[in-house]
Amino acid sequence: MDAYALTDVGQVRSMNQDSIFSSTEPIGSLQNLFLVADGMGGHKAGDFASRFVIEKLVEFFSHEYPERDVHGILKEGIRTVNRALFEAASENPDLLGTGSTLVAATIKGNVLYVANIGDSRLYLLREQLEQVTRDHSYVEELVALGKMKRGSHDYIEKKNIITRAVGTGREVDIDLFALKLKSRDYVLMCSDGLSNMVDEFEIEYIIRSEEGMRQKVESLVAAANRNGGRDNISVVLIEPQISEVGL
Repeated sequence: MDAYALTDVGQVRSMNQDSIFSSTEPIGSLQNLFLVADGMGGHKAGDFASRFVIEKLVEFFSHEYPERDVHGILKEGIRTVNRALFEAASENPDLLGTGSTLVAATIKGNVLYVANIGDSRLYLLREQLEQVTRDHSYVEELVALGKMKRGSHDYIEKKNIITRAVGTGREVDIDLFALKLKSRDYVLMCSDGLSNMVDEFEIEYIIRSEEGMRQKVESLVAAANRNGGRDNISVVLIEPQISEVGL
């Protein structure tokens, strides 16, 4: 397995409110761990929220949970950290309204396990680039109901309105996915600073290039900045390197 992760402030923001974590080595009961969080709730609160979520999740996952399956570990960790962030924000007026998106992933054998809340995304690149996670946003809910067209003027204006985030309530709904991986697959995780700035065709072109993993990620961040860099940009790119023999 190979992976590279990078976060960048972008061209407009003065502070990076994204946080990331990437480990191809075991973390507690998980064989590897990858996290992207995008904070919200104002200048100070957003920075606090994303760092809190990443640091507390890594702390939770660092313990062994032999009786839980992978999804069980992810769910319990996220629920625990969600409650902790909600309580911390409730006790500090400066953190009122704070929250964070989250996309988490881990690979066990040839299976990719994913959890997401908000609009940070996970994509799988196989025959083509496909979004695995579903955005928890106002516009995507209207698209699902047939009341808004993706890419329309209204969609673009309101696409940053999040309907689900870590830390905004005592409980949180988590979307979970499990996918069988194949050889030559790539997994991309990112904040909306990438997905809003670079279209999927260019993202796929960069990932399929002959560059190394670090260069691919740096090229993705550079493309987002070249296209305006209006938000913080976070990218985690994973090459699982699944063996054909194990399939």
